[in-house]
Amino acid sequence: MGSFKENRKMLMLSFQNNWITEGEFVLLYEANCSKNLIFPHAEYDRFNLQDMDETECLREFRVRKLDVPRLADALGLPETLSCPQRTKTGRIEGLCILLKRLAYPCRYSDLIHRFGRAVPELSMIYNTMEDWIYQHHHDKITQWNDNLLNSNALQLYADAITQTGAALTNCFGFVDGTVRPICRPGENQRIVYNGHKRVHALKFQSLTLPNGIIAHLFGPVEGKKHDSAMLTDSGLLEELEQHAFSPTGNTICIYGDPAYPLRIHLQAPFRNRALTPQMEAFNKSMSSVRTSVEWIFGDS
Repeated sequence: MGSFKENRKMLMLSFQNNWITEGEFVLLYEANCSKNLIFPHAEYDRFNLQDMDETECLREFRVRKLDVPRLADALGLPETLSCPQRTKTGRIEGLCILLKRLAYPCRYSDLIHRFGRAVPELSMIYNTMEDWIYQHHHDKITQWNDNLLNSNALQLYADAITQTGAALTNCFGFVDGTVRPICRPGENQRIVYNGHKRVHALKFQSLTLPNGIIAHLFGPVEGKKHDSAMLTDSGLLEELEQHAFSPTGNTICIYGDPAYPLRIHLQAPFRNRALTPQMEAFNKSMSSVRTSVEWIFGDS
């Protein structure tokens, strides 16, 4: 089947030669018109980072202008990336499209004036960039990253948390799950339904460091799955048992909410029905420093 434009030309020819009736022509012509809004993307210049000033770049991409090429180098992006339907983009343009979409919720049509490309092109470039980065770098957050989680670094994180008033002196990070609502699916609705939030959703699990960096990410999983089951599936506990030790060989742990089981490398609040003043003080101190996880995931 040809494109809508080619089909409309064939219909015009068929009508002119009386091969189809006027009613058939009107019906088929409307069926071969795109339902998407037409944006005059050709009226805008193609993207050039050098045309942006520092303030614009930081506001739109949350990255300073001089740091965009450095980020592209750090990611190891190739000079040119090709989309499945052969649209091509330079690495700086592709990276900026990705940054623009991630910096603030926006539609692809909002990007036309900045990048001078059609909506389908912007969508494919964004997906291509996202897939490329995930394929080449996902192991840095889906597996134990020794550059970020070596014993010296773990001790540094634990010291930072202790200095903020935490009762635990050997806690280096916080684990939590987030519920991301989705549209109600046509099939298997019960699998993705989260009874706590009362929405159809997907869930993710994050291990967050005191500096705000996500050190380990797992998901998505079905919305009905409990946090403790998600923890088991992620393999994070096994990673902790193997690697979570200080330079002197002492156990280093993470901290989670009451939904998580108690382990040597995983601590949680006291859940006794009657809490002593010491238990209440412990829970309060850990709750105050644990808010970094909520900041990462927003209000979910």
